[in-house]
Amino acid sequence: MPLSDTKIKNAKSENKRYKLTDGGGLYLEVTPAGGKLWRYKYRFNGKAKLLALGKYPDVSLKKAREDHQLARQQLANGHDPAVLKQQKKLSKSNTFKSLADQWWKAQKARWTPGHAHTVYRRLETDIFPWLGDSPINDITTKDVLAVLRKAESRGVLDTAHRLGQMCNNIFLFAVASGVCDNNPAADISKALKVVPKKNFPAITEPEEITALLKAIEGFQGSFIVHCALRFAPLVFVRAGELRKAEWSEIDFDNALWSIPASRMKIKRDHFVPLSDQALAILQELHPLTGKGTYVFPTIRTQSRPMSENTINAALRRLGYGQDEMCAHGFRTMASTRLHELGWPSRVIEMQLAHVDRNKVRGIYNRAEYLDERIRMMQAWADYLDSLKAGAKILPFQKEVNAHG
Repeated sequence: MPLSDTKIKNAKSENKRYKLTDGGGLYLEVTPAGGKLWRYKYRFNGKAKLLALGKYPDVSLKKAREDHQLARQQLANGHDPAVLKQQKKLSKSNTFKSLADQWWKAQKARWTPGHAHTVYRRLETDIFPWLGDSPINDITTKDVLAVLRKAESRGVLDTAHRLGQMCNNIFLFAVASGVCDNNPAADISKALKVVPKKNFPAITEPEEITALLKAIEGFQGSFIVHCALRFAPLVFVRAGELRKAEWSEIDFDNALWSIPASRMKIKRDHFVPLSDQALAILQELHPLTGKGTYVFPTIRTQSRPMSENTINAALRRLGYGQDEMCAHGFRTMASTRLHELGWPSRVIEMQLAHVDRNKVRGIYNRAEYLDERIRMMQAWADYLDSLKAGAKILPFQKEVNAHG
């Protein structure tokens, strides 16, 4: 007689295991401990087999019968239900995220801690939400490309290409590990937009930024030049705007540097919020050059600003070639990292004082988005400190999240 929920609920444990049959090889096994386990007994290729279908009441009578019926159909089609179940279980365990985790752990020993953190954060932010739970063998080239297009749509073409290379490496790892049949990310970069050639060499990778910041800290030269080198990445203004900075433009009370339109490429007044770190550098320098006009005067006289080649010469002295880093590169560095870390493009572009090609939008108040820019500039300075210290960059990410 077929089982009923009442009969199952009333079944009591005994000293030995016993069965309550439902028909067609399906039965409920009652254990001495009181467990009630669904089982399907069948024969495949002449051999007696047993398929576990779950535990009651987690698996109801109705669900057990549905699974039993599916197994019978698989058997009728010449397939072993137990083998198919194991294959499905293995497929679910071999998700993209599980293989990405294995790849990352295998690679991180040859990376710096900061770079390893950056790689995994990119996966968490840009890949896992869409591909993480997918069985790796089910993912197609179209699936991978759709995810990379999201980075392209944000305008971070460098990131899209880096993400594509990460996916390629993860699939190569999965293929080599024997859990993936092919690599759908092979040559996927050919389908992405070409990254425009940079006019100015710049360092943008976190581990390389860390090395640069540490090199700047150890600069052996003029104190004025040393201060300018430390100040440049914090404010990321154009080289001419930096070297011609005047003390009269610095508002210590409100932590603002107001650059007049006459010195701006866009011919508009521009505000630069000064982080605590930037203010500290200016306060260090003020006793030396504060009585003159320029914040960063030439070494020979305080009546003229620093030479246009001074910052670049200092970078060369630190060992950075012309094709690696230049004074303008601090702008590219900040733009790249701030975009990748989630700050709104409109705020970043406003702080970079880029010309808005829309003439209507181009007529703006110089203080537009100032509150957001103040928060961003302080978070940026804290981020650089975190890189220099080799710490995880969680505080910066929290600040980014505050902007949605």
